[in-house]
Amino acid sequence: MKSKYLQITAAFLIGLLIPCLLLQINRHSTPSEPQDETLETTIPTEPFVMQKPQILVLDKQGNAVKMDLEEYLVGVVLAEMPTSYDLEALCAQTVVARTYALRRQDRQRHTDGAICMNPGCCQAYVSPENYLDGLGYQEDIDKTIEAIKKTEGVILTYEGEPIEATYFSCSGGQTEAAVEVWGGTYPYLQAVLSPGEEEMKNYKKEVHFTKAELENALDRELPADPNTWIGQITFTTGGGVNTIEIAGQAYTGVKLRSLLKLNSTAFSVTPEADGVSITTFGKGHRVGMSQSGAQAMALRGYGYQTILTYYYPGAVIDKLENMQ
Repeated sequence: MKSKYLQITAAFLIGLLIPCLLLQINRHSTPSEPQDETLETTIPTEPFVMQKPQILVLDKQGNAVKMDLEEYLVGVVLAEMPTSYDLEALCAQTVVARTYALRRQDRQRHTDGAICMNPGCCQAYVSPENYLDGLGYQEDIDKTIEAIKKTEGVILTYEGEPIEATYFSCSGGQTEAAVEVWGGTYPYLQAVLSPGEEEMKNYKKEVHFTKAELENALDRELPADPNTWIGQITFTTGGGVNTIEIAGQAYTGVKLRSLLKLNSTAFSVTPEADGVSITTFGKGHRVGMSQSGAQAMALRGYGYQTILTYYYPGAVIDKLENMQ
């Protein structure tokens, strides 16, 4: 009986406690007032996109127009270097063309600092559309674009500024120091050996001048005997002709190259019965990077970075973003 009484009492007490516990639980779990969702909404921000570098280009009508730098380079590389060259040579060409164009923007050679499409003045250019119209094929353009993407934004600098990244077709075995050709001194434009060009197209060329042709080019009369024409010859550190005496008159190698339209200033002269034979080595001014030399190095397994630092000693491979 006593046991039954205790069970009734326990049940009674439990009945009293359960409502209290439920009340406490409900008090702590009561949800907060709903928030206005518009207060938590954030305004979406546009993702940061780096501006593509642009360049002023003087078109064939003489207008300075803005072009995307990397797109401009497609036309330059197609016009300046054979697409049959190794990819690493094309990459080297891309970097020097990019560097050359950027430096020209600050030199005010043309309207508003634009760079022209004349290779005798600035850099050659052919649009991909015109290239496909009889000059080459789409795979050439694709290979060029690959070189540009691989080197995107890469430039050559010296003391924090883009270098004077000159280049040419073939050195004939050795490049020339800038001071020997243009008179200005650039620490990174020095004479360096350029091996491996011997089998290249423009390595060597022989031309002949009759007495009448030579007199016409020099605008003067010459003695009858060609064996008496050639006097003292001095040479540059890069193996080019520094000065040469022709029938008692001195000419610089640069001047004679211009008068006779020779491939380069690296030449030798041999008298003949009716005139002279001139053998030239290389093609172009021979200052900076030899495109034939770059190809020779690429075929031997060198990457474009090694090619560039070889032909521009002291220059630094840098990124365009570091210039901004």
